[in-house]
Amino acid sequence: MCYDNLCKYLAEKYPEQIASWALKQPITTPVEVLKTELTLEPIRADSVIFLKSDREILHLEFQVRVPQDRPMPLRMLNYSVRLQWQYGLPVRQVLIWLVPTSNQAVFETEFRTEFTRHRYQVIRLWEESPEPLLGNSALLPLAVLCATENPTELLSQVAQEVNKIESTDLRQEIAACTQILAGLRFDKQLISTMF
Repeated sequence: MCYDNLCKYLAEKYPEQIASWALKQPITTPVEVLKTELTLEPIRADSVIFLKSDREILHLEFQVRVPQDRPMPLRMLNYSVRLQWQYGLPVRQVLIWLVPTSNQAVFETEFRTEFTRHRYQVIRLWEESPEPLLGNSALLPLAVLCATENPTELLSQVAQEVNKIESTDLRQEIAACTQILAGLRFDKQLISTMF
């Protein structure tokens, strides 16, 4: 749960950077972070960003594990319908898996029944290049979970990038976020030697 909350925090604090990376396109106009609690039986989305230029909602959902209670495709449909109902705008969704797994659920990109079809984008961080994330301090915490032949070297590279951040407050914030997410992949002692 702490990883989920950390990712929510990053998406709320740095919505332009997260949206630009998740959509693989620059965000050139202002964005607005929207309320994440959705009506009816309250559920809370991880991140809801209003892309003003496109007049659409970007919903980001971060997952560490495959949920046992309700399948992710059904949950994504539920979020989409509630967001469209609440804001009256089209919804683009990105489900971001943080930790590698052999569970086939991480490869699902749609909910489908005989009468309903709902699609969403999926990012599996362990398959993503860290390069686009390394150039943006807001995205450094996610970089430690990306694809690499040498995970320890990647952690070191991220730590070096964090140390280059000029603002002390921002450097400490990004370092703390990076250390927490690094805990999904690395031993605590290794993390503490790098930061």
